[in-house]
Amino acid sequence: MLRFGILSTARIGRELVVPAIQDAENCVVTAIASRDVAKARAMADRFSVPHAFGSYEEMLASDVIDAVYIPLPTSQHVEWAIKAADAGKHVLCEKPLALKAAEIDAVIAARDRNKVLISEAYMVTYSPVWRKVRSLLSEGAIGKLRHVQGAFTYYNRDPGNMRNVPSLGGGGLPDIGVYPAITTRFTTGREPLRVQANTDRDPEFGTDIYSSVRADFGDFELSFYISTQLAARQVMVFHGDQGFIEVKSPFNADRYGREEVELTNQNHAQSQLFRFQDARQYKLEAEAFARAAKGEAEEVVTLESSRLNQKFIDAIYRASERDGWEPV
Repeated sequence: MLRFGILSTARIGRELVVPAIQDAENCVVTAIASRDVAKARAMADRFSVPHAFGSYEEMLASDVIDAVYIPLPTSQHVEWAIKAADAGKHVLCEKPLALKAAEIDAVIAARDRNKVLISEAYMVTYSPVWRKVRSLLSEGAIGKLRHVQGAFTYYNRDPGNMRNVPSLGGGGLPDIGVYPAITTRFTTGREPLRVQANTDRDPEFGTDIYSSVRADFGDFELSFYISTQLAARQVMVFHGDQGFIEVKSPFNADRYGREEVELTNQNHAQSQLFRFQDARQYKLEAEAFARAAKGEAEEVVTLESSRLNQKFIDAIYRASERDGWEPV
């Protein structure tokens, strides 16, 4: 069993990732760390975790964990991923790993010098939903792919929420813009060449709250919009000359609708519906990470892929400041 330590008591860890790890077949949470030891102890007791630490450094120095999961604010991801690697721990870091692609170079260096696994926690890449989409595309189920269309929106104007605090790495693109990017890259195996974009910022928070993006992948285009101040919606559609694929609840599985992939033929006369009940993508992510950390052959999100995804997001920010195409 790969033994995880959780670096903070953040909500995503409490509500999604820790329960998934505890339910996994090949890993377990053995420690919780917080700058407030009482919070660490309370969360540890909730999940029957044996060890609670009052500092991140103390947990990293201990021998009761083999790996860490990092759900800290985005602005702290690179720092603690490197510290964990230098402590000899494998690292599963919540997305986005960094706020600039160049920052990931130091994480790659830490991985290589410590011979540990560091992976960005894109749970969607472990979901049977997205692996089915990838399979359908590779099989030519919709013929020649010409366009990918996506949307991811929610409404949040809480000034205390980290997503609305620039110094913590807040903003719509780091939080949710990364999902249309990673899923398109994951399913097609292609990289964007250039982008056009429009981005609006909140006058009070200063964070980006809306982006409309057009990306050229060579043989096809991706267009998507994201917002942190629109009614909640998620959708991804892959449109080819022989049909199209629609992913019904593409990112937050089963929270924006059923976990379904619908394949429709060219003249809209026939559809196939693929349902994935209780896909449990966080559990699959934890198990795949644990296998890879133990040296088993396993497909995980590499730091090199993370750098390419962040390079895409960086280009969107640049494109938003000018008219016309911006190279990725």
